[in-house]
Amino acid sequence: MKTRWILATLAVAAWAPTAFAQTKWDLPSGYGTNTFQVQNLQWFADEVAKASGGKLKITLHPNASLFKANEIKRAVQSGQTAIGEFILSSAANEHPMFGLDSIPFLATSYAEAKKLDEVSHPQLAKVLSDQGIKLLYTVPWPPQGLYSTKPVASMQDLKGTKMRAYNPATSRIAEYVGAQPVTIQLAELPQGLATGTVQTFLTSSASGVDSKLYEQVKYFYDVNAWLPRNAVVVNQKAFDALDKPTQDAVVKVAAEAAKRGWQISEQKDAEYMKELASKGMTVDTTSDALKRELKVIGGRMTIEWLKTAGDDGKAVIDNFRK
Repeated sequence: MKTRWILATLAVAAWAPTAFAQTKWDLPSGYGTNTFQVQNLQWFADEVAKASGGKLKITLHPNASLFKANEIKRAVQSGQTAIGEFILSSAANEHPMFGLDSIPFLATSYAEAKKLDEVSHPQLAKVLSDQGIKLLYTVPWPPQGLYSTKPVASMQDLKGTKMRAYNPATSRIAEYVGAQPVTIQLAELPQGLATGTVQTFLTSSASGVDSKLYEQVKYFYDVNAWLPRNAVVVNQKAFDALDKPTQDAVVKVAAEAAKRGWQISEQKDAEYMKELASKGMTVDTTSDALKRELKVIGGRMTIEWLKTAGDDGKAVIDNFRK
């Protein structure tokens, strides 16, 4: 805790650069160095250093080593760190817009997820801005599939299981299928599986490979439930403390990192699926009956989301469906 406080203090102190000093930012992430998301973050940090002529140095802290995954957004908002990455849906209890991309079966392909990202960007940026945070870019994980320690032919097979929940949407899905929601972060999931704390869960093909979930889970159903996005955000005061050329460099590189991240995510999804199968998992891409049942849940959850999201939320859904 003391080390974290010292690092955060140094980060804040670095926000007011002089003409002769290099500004230094710490960038915490809750994900491992082997994930494409963190590798893209490192690319972003390296390119910002180049584009700013060395005036801004961003040091990446993966594996929840500086802040736990669910602490990062608040750390940026409160000024404990200048910049950070978090999965948007983890903050869905704060505002409906954070949970938009985790509505099941609303956007189930990369093309649909990209359209949803574009039509919701102004509202999402505004929500973050009201919290003193500037949105730099978002990158999706591959579509969420269903992992299970036992075969699943229908939702009935999920009843009574212990289902991992990492956001309000996954907790709600667990309730709908009659499972017991268990809140656990991705980094702790292998241990949860080893101890029997978790038996079923929704996550991407990427997580299955990166966290070696295939060692304990043998069934993967490619239901394409949704594509959750990670957001890279910066404290607005920290951003404003940069000179204009450095601000422009950050924004430009962020746009490039977004484009690069979306492309890598889609490319790697197919690779991850093949690897899960090669590691001995039963990978089912034809689970149509299960998809139909889950889609009914998705329709109900869309209605629930619209009730909380108001006119702005309705406008986003209407624009998405055009």
